[in-house]
Amino acid sequence: MTDSSSAASGVNEKRIGQSLLREVKVEDAVGLLLAHDLTQIVPGSFKGRLFRKGHRVEEADIPKLKDIGKEHLYVMELAPGDLHEDDAALRMALALGGPNTTRTEPHEGKVTLKSAMTGLVKINKDAVDRINSIGDIALATVTSGRVVHPGDAVAATRAIPLIVPEAKVAEVERIAEDYHRAEGARPIEIKPFRKLRAGLLTTGTEVYSGRIADKFGPAVSRKLQELGSEVAEQRFAPDDRQTIVNEILYFLDLGYDMILVSGGMSVDPDDRTPGAIADAGTDIVSYGTPMLPGSMLLFGYLRGVPIFGLPGCVMHDPYTSFDVLLPRVLAGETIVREDIVRMGYGGLHR
Repeated sequence: MTDSSSAASGVNEKRIGQSLLREVKVEDAVGLLLAHDLTQIVPGSFKGRLFRKGHRVEEADIPKLKDIGKEHLYVMELAPGDLHEDDAALRMALALGGPNTTRTEPHEGKVTLKSAMTGLVKINKDAVDRINSIGDIALATVTSGRVVHPGDAVAATRAIPLIVPEAKVAEVERIAEDYHRAEGARPIEIKPFRKLRAGLLTTGTEVYSGRIADKFGPAVSRKLQELGSEVAEQRFAPDDRQTIVNEILYFLDLGYDMILVSGGMSVDPDDRTPGAIADAGTDIVSYGTPMLPGSMLLFGYLRGVPIFGLPGCVMHDPYTSFDVLLPRVLAGETIVREDIVRMGYGGLHR
């Protein structure tokens, strides 16, 4: 950035690259862009932005400008190929945000992308890294795979300098479009949750016989309800392998969208649940996850229906491997072995 001034004309100028900041009389500013926000103060009733940075001055603005004591303004004269920071941030947000996202108005070179619904945020990390390597611009996001709610911020685009080369913004748009063509999605999207009806089988002779109260039902029902689904039916079974198999097949025959089997997931001799889930014909994706709490969780598919074997921690820990995988299932994603393997990085929640 270089500064220059014209002593002969009395005009102050500041050059940014090939673009120019120039002091002009209010009357001479029509058609030019304001270089900064202008605030209006009405004592006792209002204080706020009258015109935002980047506003193109109109003839009708002159009386308002004089009302707040402005006789001179700093205006921008953008060179060909340059963008104001607000325009740059808005173009990036438009390119990156996919379905079910909303945008804030540009402010000080920043636009925030927010979720328009409860769902699963999906962010392409490779695209984020490529964009942040361009320079003069920034993209900050939350982590992918997080549950978000309406109004939650999921990303923010920002121009670093006041004036940005348009070519850099065009590169962001190209990266976003390349990803869209290859993946059929924008780099930042919110996937809606399906409303699924689950069958919940609680195992354990101690619960089946009434010796202890069931705590799985309330905990699991609450987790599903918070994401828009429901436990449509809960049944109980003793620690008998064939009985558990029969109950699983009962849920399958009724056409429930998901089957949840709780209890009996450890390696104790009386724990029959993992073997029973396998005996029912389940294609087991993984028995065990590299995450704590929830390392003993089982996940698989029984004739295409997602089935979980839930360990005891689901009853009392607020965030387990079940809370990672359940939203993905509700969002319609297919869980594969590699997804389970990746849960270890950042998977310690004790």
